[in-house]
Amino acid sequence: MASKIFSSAPVSAEKGLAIVRIIIGLLMAYHGLEVFNSELMQGYANWDQFKGLPAPHFMVYLGKGAELASGILLTIGLFTRSTSVIIIINMLFICFFVGNGQFWYGDQHPFLFAVFGFLFLMTGPGTWSVKMK
Repeated sequence: MASKIFSSAPVSAEKGLAIVRIIIGLLMAYHGLEVFNSELMQGYANWDQFKGLPAPHFMVYLGKGAELASGILLTIGLFTRSTSVIIIINMLFICFFVGNGQFWYGDQHPFLFAVFGFLFLMTGPGTWSVKMK
C-alpha cells in the first residue's frame, strides 16, 4: 500500500473523481435550496450588486435555481459538461461581480466551485453517473 501512496500513478482515479463530483454536486444543490426561502431571496435582490441589473429578483432566482439544478445534475452525473459550464459562469459571476474578486482570499469559495466546474468540464462525469444512450 505504501508503494501506491508514494507513487505518481493514480489510485482509483475514476472513483476518486466520482466521489468529488458527488460531493461538489451536493454542496451546489444545498446552496441552491435557498431558492425556496423567499425572505432570503428578497434580501439578495436588495443587494446593491443586483439592484443595478435588469430584473434583480429574476436574476437572483436564476442564479440560485442554476445552483440547485446544476448541483442535482452534477450529483447524478447527467449532462456533466453542460452543467459544468453553468457552474463556472454562475460561480465566476458571484466571485467577480457579487463579491470583490478576491479569489485568493475573500471570494475563494465560489472561485473554487468554478475550478471544480472546470475539472468536470475536462473530465466528464466518470463512473457512478447516469449514462445517456
